[in-house]
Amino acid sequence: MPRAAGAGLHFPACPAPQRCCRPRRGGACRAKMADGVLSPGVNLEAFSQAIAAIQALRSSVTRVFDCLKDGMRNKETLEGREKGFVAAFQESLHSVSRDLGELERLSNLVGKPSENHPLHNSGLLSLDPVQDKTPLYSQLLQAYKWSNKLQYHAGLASGLLNQQSLKRSANQMGVSAKRRPKAQPTTLVLPPQYVDDVINRIDRMFPEMSIQLSRPNGTSAMLLVTLGKVLKVIVVMRSLFIDRTIVKGYNENVYTDDGKLDIWSKSNYQVFQKVTDHATTALLHYQLPQMPDVVVRSFMTWLRSYIKLFQAPCQRCGKFLQDGLPPTWRDFRTLEAFHDTCRQ
Repeated sequence: MPRAAGAGLHFPACPAPQRCCRPRRGGACRAKMADGVLSPGVNLEAFSQAIAAIQALRSSVTRVFDCLKDGMRNKETLEGREKGFVAAFQESLHSVSRDLGELERLSNLVGKPSENHPLHNSGLLSLDPVQDKTPLYSQLLQAYKWSNKLQYHAGLASGLLNQQSLKRSANQMGVSAKRRPKAQPTTLVLPPQYVDDVINRIDRMFPEMSIQLSRPNGTSAMLLVTLGKVLKVIVVMRSLFIDRTIVKGYNENVYTDDGKLDIWSKSNYQVFQKVTDHATTALLHYQLPQMPDVVVRSFMTWLRSYIKLFQAPCQRCGKFLQDGLPPTWRDFRTLEAFHDTCRQ
């Protein structure tokens, strides 16, 4: 027995049975959609009707294929079978066209989703197409990463500080600051004669280096170190501690108009400006407050290594010049020459 077209399909119930419904093959019916245009405020209703239209369109397409599958049946003559097949096929195609037009009409009534997103949903910031003007989402992610790093490093610092806690008892913490004896910095009040003896011994250690000591501002000493015919160094001292160094060329003027050492102006040459920066770094490296004479002797030994500033090649690249400059860095332990970019 031939199967009726549309058998086995489930159609939605008629939403308006009181209206005129046209019976379909398979016993289903579909209500006629309202001819009036829906207002923008009822998008949900239009969306519901569009879903029903999609189901009706799928049913119509299924009937078309069922008609093609069944072919010309239930007719005695060939002419009758052809007419019946053509009529059923045309009716199915008209149904598909009608349902498709209805779906297109309802799709225009559904509208677009609102673009006003709530501010608390930060994930929607990445949907902004103008990233150059409002890069909020990328900045938010970067801030979140930095906050995690800050929390991690703060935890590490807290652990290290707890390990290096001050060894003070409860009784010592309660002692008044006025009653507590204040330790005198004995290393800062060295007599000038002791400072002169240390400088003279260092001067005799290095024949190619001459040191001139002067005290223009009281007890604080100032040294003018001449290293061969390569450079001159002005060393400002506080007792036996070096406060400042200025490196200049051998032919540059190191005095002011009133005949005092110029401790403020820098060299006119970039190579000696580099050496000045390295000398400041060396002062931070050689630190031994308990033995200041050893610090001064170590610094002068390091400074003496610049006697071959323009003759020693770089120990890493083997070149004498890089970007127009000789190797200006000297290793603090081995005193080997390196370019500023080759020492890392």
